[in-house]
Amino acid sequence: MSEPNDTPRKAPDEAAPPPPRLFASEREDGRFVSSTGFIHAHLKHLKPKLAFDPEMEPGDFPAWREAVQAKLLELMCFPEFDQPQPQPQHLWSKQRDGYRLEKWEAYPEPYSVVPYLVLVPDDVSAQSPAPGVMCFPGSFSSKESMTGELELNGEPCSHRHAARNRMAWEYARKGMVSVAVENPATNELADPIRQDSYEFSVHAVWAGRSYESISVFQKHQILQWLKGQPYVDAARIAVSGHSLGAKPALILGVLDPTVQALVWNDTTINWHRRAVATNLARIGTFQYVPGLLSWFDYSDLQASLAPRPLLITEGGRTAVLDKIRQAYELLGASDRFGLVYYPKYATPEKRPFDDQELPEGLGMQEYFRYANIDEPNHHFKGGIAVPWLADVLEWGA
Repeated sequence: MSEPNDTPRKAPDEAAPPPPRLFASEREDGRFVSSTGFIHAHLKHLKPKLAFDPEMEPGDFPAWREAVQAKLLELMCFPEFDQPQPQPQHLWSKQRDGYRLEKWEAYPEPYSVVPYLVLVPDDVSAQSPAPGVMCFPGSFSSKESMTGELELNGEPCSHRHAARNRMAWEYARKGMVSVAVENPATNELADPIRQDSYEFSVHAVWAGRSYESISVFQKHQILQWLKGQPYVDAARIAVSGHSLGAKPALILGVLDPTVQALVWNDTTINWHRRAVATNLARIGTFQYVPGLLSWFDYSDLQASLAPRPLLITEGGRTAVLDKIRQAYELLGASDRFGLVYYPKYATPEKRPFDDQELPEGLGMQEYFRYANIDEPNHHFKGGIAVPWLADVLEWGA
């Protein structure tokens, strides 16, 4: 019989890996002298104040959703200005096969410029408007890579899944207007003095913001611009995010009820349970939003989208996904919740850890198995997302 992690038992002469180290108090009162042990225990027993309760009555859902939206807006720390900022400006247009490629730049707040690309299909006009899709890339991929263009240095995108991550291009080929916006401190938004996102992230926190809040604010301003374009059907706006871009897509969807559908191209997990299971394994500073986990997890935000259409393309912990499903069932909108697992974990028998509690002390690869994550195949699932979005937006182009 194989080990619980599906790896064969090692021969007796092979050195066994050390057992996982667990945080444990040696005191009778269960408290920790260790500061890290304390915060781990705090997260382990954390009960977010606005977590979705599947037992709530349907009539209580709207008030809960409004409370989530209000608290999330507060946590995003959107800036306020005495004077309105300039409107986005058009820089250039180039004809491509079947669509027009445009470059624009936005001025979301003082001192800030955010370039973005827009793909407008040839048959779209003010007389024949199309749905609009905001597209956000994973990791540190560029807006150019999402549109199938060469990088700014004139070279092809070197990402291992470059051909699959042309998110904006795929939506445009389906006849939708797509907008490609990259993440802060990356690509055209990077700076040679401090190329890493670490400095940007920690100094944003010092200034009362966060990487995520600035990312969302920039994208929120461009979203408002998109809704005002005459060739876009403002009643059919969607957001689509892959990996690092999935969170700002979700937050935009929660904050703006006019967003009609969301594509979450990532795995869905409970982030504070992941931190506990992996002994507080470090994640990028761009992931942290001060105070967020004391109120809700990202799966709670996904649940708050109900009954608007939501697609999750890379599965996750089934218990977490079932909680989101329950939100849609509560409102009689089960058909608006789309869920696809990685092929590696497509059926229950391929997910042997679904019914097991998450243990503590897991390495990241072990955690991936418990969370049904197939990391080598983490990329935009255009073959799933594009037809799904066209269907829920009732777009037959």
